[in-house]
Amino acid sequence: MNLPLGPLMIDLAGPQLSDLESERLCHPLVGGLILFSRNYESPHQLAQLTAAVHALRSPALPIGIDHEGGRVQRCRTGFTRLPAMRRLGELWDQDRQAALLAARRVAYVLAAELRACGVDLSFTPVLDLDWGRSSVIGDRSFHSDPTAVVELAGALIEGLHRAGMIACGKHFPGHGWVEADSHVALPIDERRLDELTPDLEPYRRLGLDAVMPAHVIYRQVDHRPAGFSPIWIRLLRDEVGFDGVIFSDDLSMAGASVAGGIVERCTAACNAGCDLLLVCNSPDAVGELLTNWQPRLDPVRAQRVQRLLPSTPALDWAGLQHDSTYLAGVAAATQLLST
Repeated sequence: MNLPLGPLMIDLAGPQLSDLESERLCHPLVGGLILFSRNYESPHQLAQLTAAVHALRSPALPIGIDHEGGRVQRCRTGFTRLPAMRRLGELWDQDRQAALLAARRVAYVLAAELRACGVDLSFTPVLDLDWGRSSVIGDRSFHSDPTAVVELAGALIEGLHRAGMIACGKHFPGHGWVEADSHVALPIDERRLDELTPDLEPYRRLGLDAVMPAHVIYRQVDHRPAGFSPIWIRLLRDEVGFDGVIFSDDLSMAGASVAGGIVERCTAACNAGCDLLLVCNSPDAVGELLTNWQPRLDPVRAQRVQRLLPSTPALDWAGLQHDSTYLAGVAAATQLLST
């Protein structure tokens, strides 16, 4: 089925694809699939699932996952255990060059294992500064120093790219200051725009392929969360100069409730300038959108989303066992977890 990629990224209930889910993934409004731990049993099962999804339409639907390392690693059994990014920051404080090398190597493992199973992208790196205030970010952050975050994230991006995977920075313009968890509340950051300069530095300096805004209100800039804010999206596009894909964060999260029901949330995020809208853990909401939402489909956005798909072939799982870069990365990840 030849069909341009739509503006919605939706999810699945379990490790196999149901008939209803196959039908929904072929809907013109759908442009991607996000996976969770419930969708994973083994590398073999995951490869079969992603192959079935990719075969549904052309261009293939990009398949993404939250696979950062540490406590946010959806695929565990059969995959290399990856360290939290704070561990790289701690190493950077001791030995900068060793930390940058480790970041490249760990990122290669992260991307290569996912790609061996047919997953196209991970929502990483986390670019939030560790201000010591946010438990939901916490050790997912590289460091409190924006220079360290830029250097370590830059090295991680090099590793992702070497394995043929794009990099998605999050959560723009910065989630590390607020204490509330946007999964269950609506955080409000009271800082002025000039006070956000350190948080914005990674977005200004890194070569990102995609960005995910935060479900956070920066009240001194706009009364809307960043992902619903044309002000923030214009700043990202025009001032920062970003021309890649802008994802919304999950629009079923409590931090998105300020925009209304699911149709209103998607309309607001789309009108603000987001390219691909995540709607997760809510099949009824997906059904409502596919029935009732009637956005104007933008071919420019569809082409931008298509750039998420890898342009180089992936090594399979057997091939990775003979890849010296991969083996060095596994050793680096193991060492970081043991020290």
